[in-house]
Amino acid sequence: MATDWIWQQPDWPNFTWQAERLAPLLRQCVQAQGQLMGMTGSVGNSLSAQSELDALLQNIVTSSAIEGEQLNVGSVRSSLARRLGLELTDGERVSPRSEGLAQLLLDATRHFAEPLTLERLLSWHEWLFPDQHTDFAARSIRVGALRGDEPMQVVSGRLDRPTIHFEAPPRPGLEQQLTTFLDWFAASRNQPDLDPLLRAGIAHFWFVTLHPFDDGNGRLTRTITDLALAQGEAQAIRFHAMSASILDDRAGYYRVLESSQKATLDISQWLEWFLQTLLRSLQQAMLRIESVLGKTRFWQAHRESALTAEQTKVLNRLLDGGERGFEGGISAAQYQAVAKVSKATATRHLAELLEKGCLKRLPGGGRSTRYEIRYPEA
Repeated sequence: MATDWIWQQPDWPNFTWQAERLAPLLRQCVQAQGQLMGMTGSVGNSLSAQSELDALLQNIVTSSAIEGEQLNVGSVRSSLARRLGLELTDGERVSPRSEGLAQLLLDATRHFAEPLTLERLLSWHEWLFPDQHTDFAARSIRVGALRGDEPMQVVSGRLDRPTIHFEAPPRPGLEQQLTTFLDWFAASRNQPDLDPLLRAGIAHFWFVTLHPFDDGNGRLTRTITDLALAQGEAQAIRFHAMSASILDDRAGYYRVLESSQKATLDISQWLEWFLQTLLRSLQQAMLRIESVLGKTRFWQAHRESALTAEQTKVLNRLLDGGERGFEGGISAAQYQAVAKVSKATATRHLAELLEKGCLKRLPGGGRSTRYEIRYPEA
């Protein structure tokens, strides 16, 4: 039999990898994971819950974006907030879609100790497609059931001359293939010589290669990855969003999957890409937590500073950074625009914030003078 696909290899699914090649990356990931867990331990409960919500929201939205679907972010946030026991701030109405996605990810990350069974997978698939009558599900999808007998292919290009990027194993024998995967997933959790992060990478590649459903295979693959990572960390609360880092290199994700699914059972190339992406996810999470901790320290230091509402608003914008922040500090004109005050008031407010040690003046003068946060000494 020709071996165009990895699942046609005689030793499938006995994967191998080059441990020496992966060891430095693996050490970096484990170190970053430890640092992140240490940082989250110093965050208060309310900030911890908010950080968890942000990471979960990012994971759901980006996992769908990888498949080209744009979700209603407010609706997903509301569904998550309610399940996490947080107040709904924007009053956004929830949809069956956002409810299902929130239920799916929280089941994976909060109930990580429960076994992954076929029944659980079928329930996850139902939550992924809660309403078959929506436009989203206009084409016929077997919901809560394995795919049909027709070949499962990932193709692109012209209809008369398609490029086949991947073909999944045939439908006959799929139940047995899934049973083999699920048995491995259960047994490998307590396998001392298999690093939990490598296990998550293997689970991701194996399940997406089986492609057991008509649709939703990518999202369920990433949910299984989240479950494996939560099991590896042995904690329900997860602060990093692996799907966000995959989306950042979406083309690379599909490229390395395709080349690995057409290669031998040595999946070192895939695991290397997986660990690099996980490392980015952990580093980004540390930056976010550091920002939260910095903001907390700042307001603790200035709780007696008697600031105006406008000053507080501008300081929060500066502290939050990101898309809503100000690259390279804020100018008097920008302060005036954000705070909605006169030019004279903006000048006076900035002088007060300098005097109180909330801001520091950056090099440069005149109309180009810019100001940034003066963080208290740690």
